[in-house]
Amino acid sequence: MHTYMSVFAIAGALAAGAISPGPSFLFVARNSIALSRNHGVATALGMGSGALIFSVIALLGVHAVFLAVPMIFWLLKILGGAYLVYLAVKIWRSANTPLAQGPETGATNLSLRRAFLFGLFTQLSNPKTAVVFAGVFSALLPQQIPLYFYALIPLVAFLIDAGWYVIVAFVLSAESPRNAYLKYKKIVDSTAGCVMGLLGLKLIFNSR
Repeated sequence: MHTYMSVFAIAGALAAGAISPGPSFLFVARNSIALSRNHGVATALGMGSGALIFSVIALLGVHAVFLAVPMIFWLLKILGGAYLVYLAVKIWRSANTPLAQGPETGATNLSLRRAFLFGLFTQLSNPKTAVVFAGVFSALLPQQIPLYFYALIPLVAFLIDAGWYVIVAFVLSAESPRNAYLKYKKIVDSTAGCVMGLLGLKLIFNSR
């Protein structure tokens, strides 16, 4: 029973983290509204895959490597911040590009595969998330980790993150949010680009 309680506790902690706003939410929301529901879902699956990878990293104790070799963590933060700035520039540059209404809008600009990969890399771009996973797991995992946890916990992490962002994709790809985006595209894209860029710069300059 104790091991099952650990699973529920970890799931609750990861769900709270997934729901909190950040670059992942911003990117899924924008792809869902600006491109299509399918693009939003593909991005959400990429986010879930990133969470799965982080959970495996945490289970393997890579957090201890970060503590032993701080340069690795510093490098990951620099690379992660640079990637967020790259995404911010792409969003900012597209702010003045009009989109025609219709279900095919934006589909030619970004394939579902690329939407998935952008979601994956956006999730992995913040190495602090790996530390959060490691902290949650350190606090809530049982002292003796059952072998099946190495399959169950990553699956739980994937389902929580992907599930939440799929819900976001379905809600925000509805007609009303989409029409609002088309009307205020320049403002929305410019704001989204600024926020994501600031998050990336914060990650870079706080890497010391």
